[in-house]
Amino acid sequence: MTSDLNIHEYRTEKFEDGMMIVGFPSVGLVSSIAANFIIRTSKLDRVAGIMSSEFPPYTLVHEGVPSPPVRIYAGQRQCDDKGEQCRQLITVAAEFMPKPEMVQPLANTLLDYAQQKGVKTIVSLEGINWQTPDEPKIFGVGSSAASRALLSRYGVEEMKEGMVSGITGVLLYGGEVRGMDVICLLGPARVNFPDARGSAKLLEIVAKMLPEIKIDPEPLYKEAEEIERQIKAAMESVNQPKKPSLEESVVYG
Repeated sequence: MTSDLNIHEYRTEKFEDGMMIVGFPSVGLVSSIAANFIIRTSKLDRVAGIMSSEFPPYTLVHEGVPSPPVRIYAGQRQCDDKGEQCRQLITVAAEFMPKPEMVQPLANTLLDYAQQKGVKTIVSLEGINWQTPDEPKIFGVGSSAASRALLSRYGVEEMKEGMVSGITGVLLYGGEVRGMDVICLLGPARVNFPDARGSAKLLEIVAKMLPEIKIDPEPLYKEAEEIERQIKAAMESVNQPKKPSLEESVVYG
């Protein structure tokens, strides 16, 4: 298959040492909800869009302006450039899961974009079905020694054995091959409906990684029902197929 993926840039600056958050729909839509919450609360601007004839035929309209199905947002650096941990925040958001044959080309396009823009770390968010009575917790996978060290630093339990599929899976092994720092955060989620509370669990970790950006997950708990409704409506509007079960998407041990 020949991919017709095309990136249109609205702004062309670089994001040296930045952190890119990737949020495609997953179990409980936790990744999509978290990505959209980051975009809204951090007041990020649209900097690029990705288009393809293989994507669902819709446009997202925000404040009267139409955008492509896959969008990339960024904001102005909000911290002192001399700070050791100071990072620009970039966020990728979409309301659909690409066809299987488009997953690898799309993930590689995101990796290419990140490299071209000087992004240091990619954090891809995923939901996992959590049905045990135990306290929900976040698991993580890192593509490099540096990214695995980050998981340890922020108290994220590393997934030692298992499988991660889809966009996140390709980003992980693509990052390992390219020598890029890619992290997958697996958050607990309810399968049958949007789970904004599960998204807040993921955001608590992201907030630790980006303390200068001031991502506060607490409002997400308060706005859970409204955000769930908005994301669910967006998904239904493009007639998305039922989200695969845990066994089809993410398996961990």
